[in-house]
Amino acid sequence: MKKYKEILRVILAISIIVVGVTHFVVPEEYVKIVPPQLPYPLGLVYLSGFYEILGGIGLLVPPVSQAAAWGLLALFIAVYPANIYMAANLIKIEHIPNSPWLHVVRLPLQAVLIAWAWWYTKSSFGEKQVSIIPKSLIPKELELE
Repeated sequence: MKKYKEILRVILAISIIVVGVTHFVVPEEYVKIVPPQLPYPLGLVYLSGFYEILGGIGLLVPPVSQAAAWGLLALFIAVYPANIYMAANLIKIEHIPNSPWLHVVRLPLQAVLIAWAWWYTKSSFGEKQVSIIPKSLIPKELELE
C-alpha cells in the first residue's frame, strides 16, 4: 500500500502543478468560473494557480509534504464555490465538454481531491517518501527514513 500511496502522491503533485500552470497560461478560462460576489477574479485565479503549483511541489518535498497537503486540502475547499458556480450556470470552459450531467458528476470529484490531499496530511515519518530533493541535501534531523 505504501508503494501505491507514493505513486499517487506523485500523480497528485504533477496533476496539481499542471493545473496550476494553466491558471497562468489561460487565466480567462478560470476567471469565467469565479463567482461574481468575489472581488478581483483575475487576481484570485493567479493566487489559486500559484498555491496549486506551490502545493504540488511541496508534496514532493518530504520535510514540507504534510504542510503542503494541508494547504492543498484548504485550497480544494476554497475553490469549491467556483465549481458550484460553474455547474449552476453551465459555464463552458475550453476543451471541457459542457454537459449538465458532466457538471453534476464533477462536483463530487472535488470531494475525492479533498480526501486525496487529506491522505497526505498524516505524518509520514518512518515511511520513505518520493522527493525532488536529493537525499544528500536533506538535513539528518528532517530525514524520513
